[in-house]
Amino acid sequence: MDNFGGRLREERKRLGMTQTEFADVGGVQKTTQSNYENNIRLPDAQYLGSITKIGIDIAYIITGARTIKADITTEEQKLVENYRAMDDSAKLNIQAVGDAFAQSKPNLKTG
Repeated sequence: MDNFGGRLREERKRLGMTQTEFADVGGVQKTTQSNYENNIRLPDAQYLGSITKIGIDIAYIITGARTIKADITTEEQKLVENYRAMDDSAKLNIQAVGDAFAQSKPNLKTG
């Protein structure tokens, strides 16, 4: 989609919601939702904040570029931060150790 309203409609449909259901989440009437999707009106920040709570990618709706969501734990984030702080030699060592541990546990998820 190449416009705000089209991307908003696309996100609503991605969640399998009707305009009425989506309007309720955003705190607006169905006709207002329709106006947003048809580029007749633009929503306010309160509406955008409300629809974010149900998993809408606001960055995509506004800019057309999807947000990459990092689904990692705090512990995983710390590992990444530590890895990035290492010199190249240490990174190679950590990669080798990680590979060895991953291969020793065939039932663990690799990736």
